Amino acid sequence: MKNKFLLEMKSRGYLNQCTDFDKLEEICNKRTISGYIGFDCTASSLHVGSLLQIMILRLMQKHGHKPIVLLGGGTTLIGDPSGKDSTRRILEQEEINNNIKSIKKVFNKVLNISNEKVAPIFVNNADWLTKLNYIQFLRDIGSNFTINKMLAFDSVKMRLDREQSLSYMEFNYMILQAYDFYELFKSKDCILQVGGSDQWGNIVNGVDLIRRKLQKDVYGLTSPLITLASGAKMGKTEKGAIWLNEDLLSPYDYWQFWRNTDDRDVKRFLNFFTEIDPIEVDRILKNEKNINNLKILLANEATKILHGESVAKKAEQTAKVTFEGGGFGSELPEIMVNSDTIKKGISILDLIASNNILSSKSEARRVIANKGLKINNIVIEDERKIFYLNDFKKNSLKLSLGKKKHYIIKII
Repeated sequence: MKNKFLLEMKSRGYLNQCTDFDKLEEICNKRTISGYIGFDCTASSLHVGSLLQIMILRLMQKHGHKPIVLLGGGTTLIGDPSGKDSTRRILEQEEINNNIKSIKKVFNKVLNISNEKVAPIFVNNADWLTKLNYIQFLRDIGSNFTINKMLAFDSVKMRLDREQSLSYMEFNYMILQAYDFYELFKSKDCILQVGGSDQWGNIVNGVDLIRRKLQKDVYGLTSPLITLASGAKMGKTEKGAIWLNEDLLSPYDYWQFWRNTDDRDVKRFLNFFTEIDPIEVDRILKNEKNINNLKILLANEATKILHGESVAKKAEQTAKVTFEGGGFGSELPEIMVNSDTIKKGISILDLIASNNILSSKSEARRVIANKGLKINNIVIEDERKIFYLNDFKKNSLKLSLGKKKHYIIKII
């Protein structure tokens, strides 16, 4: 393999399948290309499960190629059935538009938007999908798809095999995604679509559609779907999603997510989610025997890409002060409590439950019974404990759940 872009894709573990690798490499050796990845906008933020795709867009820029970010204002109205057990909640257009604005902030932070040659092109497939004439679309595009082939794709077959309902609306999703590729090839000279391995069937459909309609060759790449060594899905934890927007997850909690990586995942994640050269990763792993130092390196490098180097260093320092010095780290998540509430006195159970620190008072009782809750590093053993203003030194106190979850409670 001679092409630097595809070589790095492979060496980092980004490369899973390709529709025609040799031809794609030949083209990439001759010129820069445009390639796209689509993101449906079902929430106001993407989570870390989408980060590998964003890193691939960033890698395209590094090697001089032009990334196209498709924000699926149209396809989100339908819902991708891939990997889903049931139909997704149907969102209204206004909510989807708000989600697009919020999600776009992350791309503007992670991707290079200042260099015109490689700056991302943002497109919204609602611009063409919502304007289609249904009868004309069936004649021009639908006639290129067979039900036999569509039923064979995993996104459909798995739902039917499990006897889970699949709406006709969802069944159409793969045709719409193929049409996106067709539209971007015509309007943006986009010759590459990248997606997770669960998107392989949808990507192949787009490649075939363009070949049939326009007699042109385009290419599809997939990256592996990431699961944690524990078997859990990337991006999901017991406490919820690891969001990329900092209004939903603080930079400190994001740093902590990477710091708490399973030992077995550290090497993969250094290649996937940092820009350390893979050869350098191997050298570091050979020479550094302390796994915790490797996790801190991973946390710093991954956080730097999303939030900046200074924020990553602050998060590291906060963790050091919190865990090693027993102090209050400056970057710990803060919870504001009204002073009038504290004047009357507030029970530890109410403090926890009313601020969503834990889901319920009963859960808080279990944590206290197991000696898993500390205030200012002192274990709380009495679930009836009441806090007043004089318990808040300098108007704040530190609440810790176990060894890894810490909050600063501040009076306002």
